[in-house]
Amino acid sequence: MHFNENKEGGASSRDLKVGASAPQEGENNDADTRLPNFSEHVQKNRAMWEASSDEYEQRHEAALSGGNAMAWGLWRIPEAELHILGEVAGKDILEFGCGAARWSIALAERGARPVGLDISSRQLQHARHHMQEAGVDFPLVEASAEDVPLPDASFDIVFCDWGAMTFCDPVRTVPEAARLLRPGGLFAFSTASPISVMCLNVQADQVERTLVNDYFGMKRMEWENEVNFQLPYGEWMRLFRRAGFVVEDLFETQPPIDSTSTYRTDAETEWARHWPMENIWKARKEK
Repeated sequence: MHFNENKEGGASSRDLKVGASAPQEGENNDADTRLPNFSEHVQKNRAMWEASSDEYEQRHEAALSGGNAMAWGLWRIPEAELHILGEVAGKDILEFGCGAARWSIALAERGARPVGLDISSRQLQHARHHMQEAGVDFPLVEASAEDVPLPDASFDIVFCDWGAMTFCDPVRTVPEAARLLRPGGLFAFSTASPISVMCLNVQADQVERTLVNDYFGMKRMEWENEVNFQLPYGEWMRLFRRAGFVVEDLFETQPPIDSTSTYRTDAETEWARHWPMENIWKARKEK
């Protein structure tokens, strides 16, 4: 049950300006100097996304496009229903593992100034294609979310829908989000719930109806080609506080009645109607 839903971050220039002007013909609007010293799990996840990006796009295109572009998680619950990000017009927003950047495209269409960050060059190629189709332009940064090559206090919102907060070490990404946000800025992200990880049978790659894994010490789940991260709830809270965040909410989402998912089987969807398979953290950087 490893995610392979979204994405994660690879490199750029620290003086990239948020809301940069459109590129000239033959150029692109990316900051694209690659960082050579990725950690082992970043390299592994990057290789996975480079290899699987095209198939991923084909499998999930309908679930991620159109009215589903600004929707959360495995069952695409609309932002208009959850109100996680709030008003976005005029705000500088970093998508922390943007993949094909459908969220960021939708945000740009609503007057935001997005920047998309992802570890996978192939994912960003898909992003450029969708941006051209939509007639919008914004910077794309090929970089790891654990070491973002952008200036301090550049954004009003840092967020991801699964994305980098699934595939990167939160001990590094949470302080990076705090560094990148302005005082009072919003940090929001969806990811697997600790409860689902306790029930995750890694060998069978499925959730069980009994506890399988220890809660204490939870951090890293590894498959042949992918590494995911998760923490116990108390560890998340202490990490947020150390980084200067105040938690505003924790949404434990439940699949809507009669909903299906291109990411999960019917049996997994039924599991998630009884116990939270995913959750959305919403935290605010202290002023």
